[in-house]
Amino acid sequence: MIESPLFVKGGGVPVRAQSELEGLAPIDIRLFRDFELMFRPNLAGMSSRDMSYRPPVRIAASDDPQPDAGPNLVETLPPASTPPVPILPEVHMFLDFVRVEKGLARNSIDSYKRDLGEFSAFLYRQRKTTPEVGREDIRAFLKHLYERQLGARSVARFLVSLRGFFRFLVREGHLSTDPTAEIEAPRLEQSLPKHLSADEVERLLAQPDVSTVLGLRDKALLELLYATGMRVSEVVSVCAADFDMELGIVRCLGKGSKERLIPVGKSALHAVEAYLRVGRGALAGKRNPPWLFLNRRGTVLSRVGFWKILSAYGRRAGLATKLTPHLVRHSFATHLLERGADLRSIQLMLGHSDISTTQIYTHVLKERLKQVYQSHHPRA
Repeated sequence: MIESPLFVKGGGVPVRAQSELEGLAPIDIRLFRDFELMFRPNLAGMSSRDMSYRPPVRIAASDDPQPDAGPNLVETLPPASTPPVPILPEVHMFLDFVRVEKGLARNSIDSYKRDLGEFSAFLYRQRKTTPEVGREDIRAFLKHLYERQLGARSVARFLVSLRGFFRFLVREGHLSTDPTAEIEAPRLEQSLPKHLSADEVERLLAQPDVSTVLGLRDKALLELLYATGMRVSEVVSVCAADFDMELGIVRCLGKGSKERLIPVGKSALHAVEAYLRVGRGALAGKRNPPWLFLNRRGTVLSRVGFWKILSAYGRRAGLATKLTPHLVRHSFATHLLERGADLRSIQLMLGHSDISTTQIYTHVLKERLKQVYQSHHPRA
């Protein structure tokens, strides 16, 4: 137990840190004394209301494991929020690299930051720095993730983030070896993407009430989502100026700020045109925002708002599967493939940087072919 004059009450009874009472490692409360000295306010300029004092919490002496803890009561500090664990300085270098040089999207950078922030906290608890990390530390971190009940897919994502981080440090000369080089990734079960049938899509698209302003917006939203297979972040970021109605294409800014052109079907174009004629102006009011899809306040529709709208229409359509934007995206790709579209064209429309990501839809087609064979072949 570390004693500090700042927190010692009458009789020399020491203050016990809250973390020790909870069975964790004791905290050096001299840090709190230094913190108070650094940020002590100017008492002369404060009102009595600002200087109100809340007495510390008292606990019975029987809760203290030490028999010589003093009289009947032991003073304890009031509960305080845990200070944030600092992120490793090498992580900041890596995040700057993926943002500036690789040009990754904001969501990808945020994912790297979360994963590597978790790893920074793990090393902080182990009292280790980045150059001291070895293979056993990486394995211990992955074990820690499994103990938190994370699935294999989430653990694999953490490992991908760590591989990118340490490869960057080796390439930049900050480390001589990569501790993740010989770490095997978790085995992932190959799950086929779920998708809606053509009838279910028709039921979904028929739900919005086009006699209302919001119905016109939602009709255009659903039609565009299914016609292009865009991601939810891409749909809500589309601007009115991104459409070429004569050519029937829309310009989309995808992951890593990569731009692509996607064909848009006639049904979706008609829905967008109807929304632009009547609905969007009523939502925008006197404002002139660039985005196509607006909320009731005339600002850009958020991703969460889009999810809520889509889920509500899915329930109204009586769909058995929980509806998400990515489910509609899977349906777009699957229906194209079933009707003879080639994999390369689907890859370009979906914005996949690697064809291997698009190849998962070939498994869907194989399953479909098996069903057709079983249903129609006389000797199946």
